Amino acid sequence: MSSITKLILDQQLLSITIDRLCYQLIENHNDFAETVLIGIQPNGVFLSQRIYKRLLLIDPKIKSKYGEMDISFFRDDFRRREMIVPSVTTIDFIVEGKRVVLMDDVLYTGRTIRAALDALLAFGRPASVELLVLIDRKFSRQLPIEADYIGKSIDTISSEKVKVQFLQPEGEDGVWLNTSEKSS
Repeated sequence: MSSITKLILDQQLLSITIDRLCYQLIENHNDFAETVLIGIQPNGVFLSQRIYKRLLLIDPKIKSKYGEMDISFFRDDFRRREMIVPSVTTIDFIVEGKRVVLMDDVLYTGRTIRAALDALLAFGRPASVELLVLIDRKFSRQLPIEADYIGKSIDTISSEKVKVQFLQPEGEDGVWLNTSEKSS
C-alpha cells in the first residue's frame, strides 16, 4: 500500500490564514479584556501560541490571558490507549464569567473538543465558549460540535490523515493530507 501526500497549506498560506483568524478574533473580542485564549494540548498549543503572539504584534494593547490545557484524562478513550503521557496544563486564571476561545489544530470527530469542554469546567463556568480550528475535517463529526473560527475546511474520508506542522527548531510550516492508496 502506498500513500499520496497533498499539500493543503504551504508556509505562506498558513501565515495568511493565521492572520485572518487573528483579525476575526479582534473583530469579535475588541481588546480581549473579558476573553481568555486556551490551546488544547498537544497540537492545539502550537497554533494557539502562534495566534496569541500574532495578536499581540497586531495590537499590543490586547489584554487577553493565555493558557494551555491538557485533556488526556477527560477523553472518552483514555482507558483504551496503551500509555498516556499527560501534558502540562498552564491556566493560572479563573474562567468564571469570561469568554473562552478554545483552539485546536484539527476538528475531526469532535471528541477532543468534548473532552476540552469537560476539562474547562474545572476552572469555572465561562460566560461563553468559542472554538477556533485551523482545519475543519467536514463529514466526519461524531458529536454535534462546530467551530466558530475556521482556517480551512476540507472534505476528507476516515482513512485520510491531516498533518499540521509548525516550524519548531527545524522543519517547515504547513498542512498536508495523507491518503493511503491500495495496491492493485
